[in-house]
Amino acid sequence: MTGTDEPDAPGESAKVPTDDVPGDWPVELAGVTESLVTTLGPNGRWNVAPLGLFADDPVTATTWGRTRTRRNVERTGEGYVQFVTDPVTFVDAALSIVEVDDPILERAHAWARVEFERTASGTEDGTEWVRWKLTPVESVVVSSGVPTLSRGLGAVVEASVAASRLDVPGYDDAACRRTIAHANDVVERAGSPREREAFDRLVAHVDAALELE
Repeated sequence: MTGTDEPDAPGESAKVPTDDVPGDWPVELAGVTESLVTTLGPNGRWNVAPLGLFADDPVTATTWGRTRTRRNVERTGEGYVQFVTDPVTFVDAALSIVEVDDPILERAHAWARVEFERTASGTEDGTEWVRWKLTPVESVVVSSGVPTLSRGLGAVVEASVAASRLDVPGYDDAACRRTIAHANDVVERAGSPREREAFDRLVAHVDAALELE
């Protein structure tokens, strides 16, 4: 991943935890929280991918298809759930294959080492899914600050989810493209330079004529 001079990015401080809470989540979860998860692949590198956390009791997540995340979790039983607000990091993980040498992402504000337990599975619209119970066994708050609400970041996340569903059975391509086009308008009006860079990366990753003009 490339770096940035944005002041809210953890950067090098990601190696210096400010709080260590074994066996608990490092942040309060509500509804569905978008995270990134690193899982150890058979090549010894850590695959990075988005993971939606459902704030049930216990917390759950669902993998769709025979993804790298699912295969790695089935083999190792664990992963590192990371809480990241950098839009470029999120887009790259959502729409391309990203592998890193260290399980803790440089831009993670907090992370938890989590055990995965398979609790249910099935098929929907031809896609196999697995539901997992997530149990944190170690967690660290890397950096803390005053949170702000960014329309641009929200738009990038929504567009990334929609882009990941293009050409996937059970999802309406036209609706996904409308979501991406609307998100583009929001990013153009309200996005930061980093969020605009992330959206440009999104378009490059999907390599599709999205008709955003």
